[in-house]
Order: sequence, then structure tokens, then C-alpha cells
Amino acid sequence: MRRAGRRLVTAVAAAVLAVGGGTAVAVPAAGATGEFAPLDQKGPRLSVPKADLDAALSCNGSLRGLGQDPILLVPGTTLTPEVNFGWNYMRAFDQRGWRWCALTLPTDATGDIQVAGEHVVHALRTMSRESGRDVDVVGYSQGGMVPRWALRFWPDTRDLVDDVIGLSPSNHGTVLADVSCEQECTPANHQQASLSRFMQALNSGAETFAGIDYTVAYTATDEIVVPNTPPNASSALRTGDGRIANIALQEVCPANAADHFAIGSYDPVGYAIVADALAHDGPAVRSRIPLTVCAQVLHPGVDPVTFASDHAGMVRYATDSTGDAAETPAEPPLAPYVFPRHP
Repeated sequence: MRRAGRRLVTAVAAAVLAVGGGTAVAVPAAGATGEFAPLDQKGPRLSVPKADLDAALSCNGSLRGLGQDPILLVPGTTLTPEVNFGWNYMRAFDQRGWRWCALTLPTDATGDIQVAGEHVVHALRTMSRESGRDVDVVGYSQGGMVPRWALRFWPDTRDLVDDVIGLSPSNHGTVLADVSCEQECTPANHQQASLSRFMQALNSGAETFAGIDYTVAYTATDEIVVPNTPPNASSALRTGDGRIANIALQEVCPANAADHFAIGSYDPVGYAIVADALAHDGPAVRSRIPLTVCAQVLHPGVDPVTFASDHAGMVRYATDSTGDAAETPAEPPLAPYVFPRHP
């Protein structure tokens, strides 16, 4: 996730002071939903028009007759699927013959994440229905977190998903947004503050669900999702009945220095973790990641000839606020479905 403009960059120093020696990430009591909806409360009807939901999903081929689960690619804040994944993951998956679909979120994923969650719900239902298979989800930053909103508040989607794989996902938000969003922010950045109401609701009750494998690949040198160092990494998942693997790039390759943009686009260690989770039953296993990836510069699919311009284009697009949702002084209110329904 990224804050529009320069305030996120200038907030880094202040946030580091706020983090100090490493702030513990709050972990909800197992099964306790507090003021939020029970885990089995039926999700609401989708409010986004079906035509818009259909238009947001594009695939690299038919989903009929597949021998492997299709993959849903979900981009990060301020990005489109093509900018985020078109020069790396899409190419790599094409080379392996894997079927994928990509989800374009409204206003480059800078608007209300509750609305983005509806797009994920529709994508999961559509892909599972058309393929007759479960769906594997690969998301970067916000894109690695927002599928969990769909799973939390639309319980029917839990039977449609096999793997949820996040690349430095903002699962518990970032203290950078706590600082920078004291001023106006886009809705998505307000919601990805570590102290936001959105984060409280997302992580209420359980962070994972039975029958789903969760893989989190994150980097200790992340400058956006902060703090992201073991043992209190903001990206890491800890509660619930899903099978979980939290793997820092530096646990595989101690000298790896990938930043937030690198792990979501070209880092070979992050890709190896994703590929391991997709190729095996269960989440990724660190010991299966070949140490030869530590000597690689780019992961499969990334063209070394065009890499510099491709990566620069991604960063340039991510830092251009054109097309972002309007900034607001506070995060959007939580939707009624987030709370218990009473007869």
C-alpha cells in the first residue's frame, strides 16, 4: 500500500521513532469477534453493479477444463494488474502454462477497501464456478490483504479458495499511515493504518480459516508496511484454523535487501516462495526454497533487457496520484454487515 504524494516518505522518520525497538502487533483472542460480526454470519448482497464487477476481471484464457486451480492476481494500492504484474508474474505464469485472472480495483485500489472486497468476492465466485475448481490467490501489499476481507465477511467464499499468498501484505496495517494519515489520506490508506477501525474488523475473530493454506512472503527491509521484522511482522498471520507459513526473504537469503516494490514485482526469493506454495499442497515450506535463488537478480518472467524501464514505470505509476480516490480527513465508516445482525 502507498500514501499518495510525498507525506508517506517524510513520515518514515517519524514512524521509525514511533516504532522504537519493535512494537508488538496486537493479536486477537482466538474466536473472539468483540463488537464485530460472528465468523459464520452470512455476507450481504454485493452493492457494486454486476457489470462493473464482471469488467474488473480479466483472464489469460478459458477457465474450463483446467487441470490446476486458476490463480487470481490482486494488485497493490495505486496499481493496476498490468503495471504491477504484467512484466513479471503474468509472464512467469504464462511460461509455466498456469491459468490466471487479474482483478482491477476501483481508482487503482485507493478507494474504500470494503468495495474492493466485493470485487474479490465476485472474482472468487466467478472463477470457481467457471472452472469447477478452487481458486489460488496471489496478492501484493493491499492485494494480499483484501482477499482476507472477502473471506472474513462472506463465509461462502471460504469453500472456493485453496491458497491465499501475500507478498508483503498489509495484514495488520502500517504505522506509516498512522502518522501520515493524521492529515488527509485516500480511503485505502486510512484503512491500512495499523490503528484503523478497518484493521480491527479485518482481524476480529480469526485471521485464517480451516481448509485454506496461507503463505506470507515478506521482507524485513520493507519501508512501507512497517514494522515488518520478525517476530512481530505486520504482514504475518497468526490466528485461526488455516495452515500458515510466514517466511521472511531474509530467512531464506540473509543478504536479501528487497524493498516493498521489489518483493511485489521482481525479487526472485519472493517469487520462489509463491511458486512453491502454488506447486505443492499446503503453504510454502522454507526448506524447499532452493538456495540458488540467492544468487539470482530477477525472477522468471522478468526481461533483463527491459527490467529497468519496467520497474521504473511501476514506481512512477505508483507515486503519481492521478486517478486516485479523493483524500478525506477520516477513514470510511464500516459497513453495516461488519456488525452483528439482530432479529
